[in-house]
Amino acid sequence: MAKKKASEKVLNIDNILFNCRDILRAARNSGSFFEKRDMMLTLIFLRFIGEKYEDGIENLRKVLIDQGLDPDDENIRTAFFEDATFADGTYNLSKEARWSTIINTPAPELNVALDTALHSIAFESKDLKGCFIEGTFTTRNLAPNDIKKLVDEVNKISHKVFGEEKDLIGRVYEYFLKEFAVNATKEEGEFYTPHDVVQLIAALIEPYEGTLYDPACGSGGMFIQSAELVKARQGDINRINIYGQEKDAATYRLAKMNLALRGLSHHLGDTNDSSFTHDLHKGLYFDYIMANPPFNLKGWYDENLKADARWSDYGIPPESNANYAWILHILSHLKSANGVAGFLLANGALNDSDTLEIRKKLIQNDKVEAIIVLPRELFITTDISVTLWILNQNKKGGKFQGRILRNREHEILFMDLRQWRENSVKGESKKKVRLDESQIAHATNIYHTWQADGTDGINYAESELYRSVDISEIENKNWALIPSKYIEFIDHDLDIDYETEMRRIQNEIKLILEQEKESQKMLENAFRGIGYNVK
Repeated sequence: MAKKKASEKVLNIDNILFNCRDILRAARNSGSFFEKRDMMLTLIFLRFIGEKYEDGIENLRKVLIDQGLDPDDENIRTAFFEDATFADGTYNLSKEARWSTIINTPAPELNVALDTALHSIAFESKDLKGCFIEGTFTTRNLAPNDIKKLVDEVNKISHKVFGEEKDLIGRVYEYFLKEFAVNATKEEGEFYTPHDVVQLIAALIEPYEGTLYDPACGSGGMFIQSAELVKARQGDINRINIYGQEKDAATYRLAKMNLALRGLSHHLGDTNDSSFTHDLHKGLYFDYIMANPPFNLKGWYDENLKADARWSDYGIPPESNANYAWILHILSHLKSANGVAGFLLANGALNDSDTLEIRKKLIQNDKVEAIIVLPRELFITTDISVTLWILNQNKKGGKFQGRILRNREHEILFMDLRQWRENSVKGESKKKVRLDESQIAHATNIYHTWQADGTDGINYAESELYRSVDISEIENKNWALIPSKYIEFIDHDLDIDYETEMRRIQNEIKLILEQEKESQKMLENAFRGIGYNVK
């Protein structure tokens, strides 16, 4: 059977990005990892916004035809296309900013054409201003052959091919983080939260309407996945008001790109900045908070934070580690009546000795609703197991997202999902696992059933998976929040009846010996049959 030609291969985004990576590695003047990443993300941005514009024009043509108008008529084109308006969040692009113009530009003129497109977009739209650095391509000034090859590869990346629901900007970010940033770690702030983890958090806390905040929003993945869940429920994404903050300048621009391309209105502040030292949303309170802040962040503290109101009720978090500073920052932004937060932290935060008093007050004040330990190897840049915390300002029960909740005061639900590691991700350079839809649904059902009216919180448990625990037991364990201290783990060796097991093994050995003896007799008889004298 003849081999398929290369052109017949199914497009794979990792293959495309691998080619882009190699082009940039070999190219003269391609710059540092961050400059390579910025070029790639800016190209992807131009590709996606150009494709969205083309789709918008195509849909506009269909609408005009349905209304009995000829979209090719000169007067109709002047009236509807020269200053097109779209109801779906599509941005109208001037001719020089369209991908169709870029892809047909001769190679020697591409660097200038790309920066002209960026300038045009920034000039025409205040929403898109700040999404990128103008002059990105002329500053680097890649050779005509290199920039042409790069643009041709990016041209293959299309939502028509890879799916409108995918967070492709985030996927590109994740890929280049993994491939280029040798030293990129969670502590350094260069991190991307996998889709399955975001989906789990969103499915648990259900941020389907109202205000949603992420104090370390990264590339905006939390917002995008939440919006996709809303759409999946036939909801209106315009009912979500998005607020976020990001310290890293390049990642801040990326988040603005990502949200703009999705047509999601957002409030990320006028610039990148630290949530601790310059809270851009100070005094605002949110219905939902989702976050994956840097684990064990050092260097977060300065003397100006000593009397900060965020820790006035709990005490100053340790200067050496920002985990509890994140918890108290998140809590300070939750609506006092019914705010809910889901966020990730390193497992050490469950029982740090230097945060004991803060943790004790959080539990006594009934802010902690659930603690869920996740499997190892869910993330690209770290293989550690991490914890999903859920804080809830209202554990008294009532109606929530169409469900009737019971009173869960002075109870915490513990879940241990470390054994859910059977879904390995193929094609990765290091071992990685994921949570599939059935596992996300299972974990969500455990949590929502525990919350539900009629559930017996005292006896809500399944060995090696989850358990509802009263505050008095947590106090007896010195306010530790480690799930394995409360969930029953069975020593399966204790289930063995050793006398019966030994008899079974002895019988099997006896049977094997008898079979060998019988085989030996048959072999001796066979030799005798051909004249050999067998003693």
